[in-house]
Amino acid sequence: MCGIAGVLGELSDRNRAALGRMSAAMVHRGPDADGTWESPPDARGWGAMLAHRRLSILDLSPAGAQPMTDPVGGDVIVFNGEIYGYLELRERLAAEGQRFGSSGDTAVMLRALATHGRDALRWLRGMFAFALWAPARRELLLARDPLGIKPLYLARNPDPRAGWSLAFASEVRALLASGLLPSPRLDPRAVASVLWNGFVVGPGTAVAGVGLLGPGQALTFDGKGAAVADETFWSIPGAPRGEPLDEAELARVLEDDIRLHLASDVPLAVFLSGGVDSSAVANLAQRAARTPIHTFTLAFEEQELNEGPVARRIAAAIGTDHREVLLTQGHFVENLEAALDSLDQPTFDGLNSYYMSKAIRDAGFTVALAGTGGDELFGGYTSFRDLPLLNRFARAARWLPRDVLVGAARLGTAGVRGSGGPIPPQTRWAKLPDMLRRGDDLLHLYQLAYALFLPGFQRELAGAGVAEALSDGLTAEMEARIRAETRARTPLSALSAMEQRLFLGERLLRDNDVASMAVSLEQRVPLVDQRLFEAVDRLPDDRRYAPVGKKAILRRVGLRGLDPALFDRPKSGFGLPF
Repeated sequence: MCGIAGVLGELSDRNRAALGRMSAAMVHRGPDADGTWESPPDARGWGAMLAHRRLSILDLSPAGAQPMTDPVGGDVIVFNGEIYGYLELRERLAAEGQRFGSSGDTAVMLRALATHGRDALRWLRGMFAFALWAPARRELLLARDPLGIKPLYLARNPDPRAGWSLAFASEVRALLASGLLPSPRLDPRAVASVLWNGFVVGPGTAVAGVGLLGPGQALTFDGKGAAVADETFWSIPGAPRGEPLDEAELARVLEDDIRLHLASDVPLAVFLSGGVDSSAVANLAQRAARTPIHTFTLAFEEQELNEGPVARRIAAAIGTDHREVLLTQGHFVENLEAALDSLDQPTFDGLNSYYMSKAIRDAGFTVALAGTGGDELFGGYTSFRDLPLLNRFARAARWLPRDVLVGAARLGTAGVRGSGGPIPPQTRWAKLPDMLRRGDDLLHLYQLAYALFLPGFQRELAGAGVAEALSDGLTAEMEARIRAETRARTPLSALSAMEQRLFLGERLLRDNDVASMAVSLEQRVPLVDQRLFEAVDRLPDDRRYAPVGKKAILRRVGLRGLDPALFDRPKSGFGLPF
């Protein structure tokens, strides 16, 4: 896990200084080492400049340092993330006669890309964002993992006289620190997105002119910074593919997934919240490990939110080496400024991840596994119960005039809405009239259910021009992608895809990345894995989701050997006692 940055432009002292500032702004992502590299110049003095901040996880020797140059073709890579199937890929390439100077995953990834080009992107299993310079073609390839675990931000310069054409980095703050952006300003679409979603939806960012590479996207630029190829090498299929999966096969896939995520040359821990998802990860990790796994729980003095006692009992049942970290009000306030500073972009979440990550890092661990992703895969949210019902009702009531349907909903929810103050309660009951107006559109229902504020109040807050900069809180690119990935799915599996792309991909994963990397901790999310997703997607709905909200199949597969009574309690999120 690391931080990467780069510039396409003049190989000048000005651009070198800009690259240095980007690297320095991400020292928290890679405190163990740093390196830079630049290509030979072309006829006008332009080339590629790359920077890397290293958090050493695999191959701690100098042979694992980056930027890394391929010894055969001279390709150069800077890479942030982990390739979990790298040992199998290494064997595949070795069978072709390839040799490696490092025992880590970066050398394997570099050799695969150098010998097989963009076709090798489909072989990569893991979380990654990287930049690869191919000197023979003078081309730069930028790519991001299929489910968007690792971010990559880029800025393109519309001024051909400015001395640079493209800059990229692992964090928005690094691009701002570069000094290359002449007058950074807030993007109105970001304001609209935060008012609707609570975060900035991609491919935009809070800064106008700075974009986010899409999940599973590979962009290729020539030496002048012109885009010459734009490829989506992995996407969620519009409908599930393959033969139906049985439970035994799912168990094998999940066990293999957890085993691969344990690869590390440094100490590793598991965040155990006491819920089904993190408990399944901890349980399967302990089954795969030869020694007790280290688990951590963030505990509170406020008992209504304290998961410490529950997690303690689960850890004892699994047999982990468990630690409970008490977050007091004093500790919270003392570290609040650093926690807020870690977020990089506006979001209504992320502080909980920061405090948990800091506790694990302070205890001497560099890698931590989390249970993020189980609700999206197996239908753990109330949206999986409520929205299909509303969708079916709206479709059945198509014959009614919309105004009649909406009026009836307003009457029916009048008691729930209360006294009608300036900000109506942001509950799904309060949103019911708006949801029924276009309830036959599942994506609209989903977006409205998650909206922080009703559309009318968003217009009051920011003005119609800003509030309506997006459609239902989504960019046109994101809406088109989700509609393509859900066009032939059942409502439940369509909701899984929406949760995967939006709540998980645009909020949780992004917040987890910056919050954990702010304290130099690599957070891994085994339940967010494209091979696991493809396997789970082959489960029929009645096995994958039934009963809705219970994640019964994950309980059976992931919690084997544990007393079901340990988990016989209402679902609760990981929240802080503000």
